[in-house]
Amino acid sequence: MLEFLKRRLKSEKGAMDKILVTLLLVIVGVGAVVGLNEWITDQSNSVQDEAGKSITKAITDANGANGGDGGGDGGGE
Repeated sequence: MLEFLKRRLKSEKGAMDKILVTLLLVIVGVGAVVGLNEWITDQSNSVQDEAGKSITKAITDANGANGGDGGGDGGGE
C-alpha cells in the first residue's frame, strides 16, 4: 500500500497539493466535531442546571401553598 502511494505521488503532477488539501479538510472536520461536542456538552449542562432550579422552585412553591409543612405526601394521617 505504501509503495503504491509512493509510485502514485511520483507519477501524478499536483498529487502533493491534493494530499495537503485532504489533510487540511480532515483537520478541519475533526476540529468541527470536537467543537460541536464541547458545545453540546455545555448546552446539556445548562439545561440540567435550569431544570434543577425549576424543579426546586416548583417544590418550594408547592410547599408554600400547602402551608409550608416541610414536604411530605399530605396523606392526612
